[in-house]
Amino acid sequence: MILDGKKLAGDIETELSRRVAAIKEKSGGKTPILATILVGDDPASATYVRMKQNACRRVGMGSDAVELDKDTTTEQLLAVIDQLNRNEEVHGILLQHPVPAQIDERECFDRIALAKDVDGVTCLGFGRMAMGERAFGSATPAGIMTLLRHYEIPLSGKHAVVVGRSPILGKPMAQMLLNADCTVTICHSRTRGLPDLIRQADVVVGAVGRPEFIKGEWIKDGAVVVDAGYHPGGVGDIELSAVSERASAWTPVPGGVGPMTISTLITQTVEAAEAYYGVG
Repeated sequence: MILDGKKLAGDIETELSRRVAAIKEKSGGKTPILATILVGDDPASATYVRMKQNACRRVGMGSDAVELDKDTTTEQLLAVIDQLNRNEEVHGILLQHPVPAQIDERECFDRIALAKDVDGVTCLGFGRMAMGERAFGSATPAGIMTLLRHYEIPLSGKHAVVVGRSPILGKPMAQMLLNADCTVTICHSRTRGLPDLIRQADVVVGAVGRPEFIKGEWIKDGAVVVDAGYHPGGVGDIELSAVSERASAWTPVPGGVGPMTISTLITQTVEAAEAYYGVG
């Protein structure tokens, strides 16, 4: 089974358009607005931000683009975030990762108000999610969970191996799977005996950030394979060509996890606006 994130994201956008229209009707013409902050001139980051802004437009939302110089300081960025937190017209805030080296990224992430943390990057949001409390999940792992639920992939009691430990992907992914009653093993690039650990997995999530780091021969027949990586040449973190015929379900690269990340970001912005305007 191919876990088609591109198709699902399109279906979700159709529903979001309806929800945005309901918000406009209830609020007297107001629309959900996602504020995007781009610091510096990294072309890949600029492309990602543009894709998110385009998704906003497709569902009838607004987007407020904030572009800052590459020499921006932590204090200057914090001041921008404070301003957006106070702006009642803005319902979600996205700080594009990564920021230039002179900026304390974690401090800036954590300055985002919980109600506007639609990308799920704050420590407070992570902690609440981990404890089963209301919070927006990190966009990529939350998108993966939506994809697995849509295709009715059984998770309860399964052994999931997450390869990667980043604060906005690997760690929240592991916690979400744990909350879904998986038994979870967290691995990374320095894990000893990694192939043997992966061979035990019913569900494998590649989130290590290295092209085809996870070999197809390490994955057992019938496993569910989720590849959250994307690298030049259209490859992910997993050697999908060697596993697609043996996996029970797998995400293509591109067209699997990527579209779900943006879909989740937009969905959570709509949810934030619905909460603000008392819709739904």
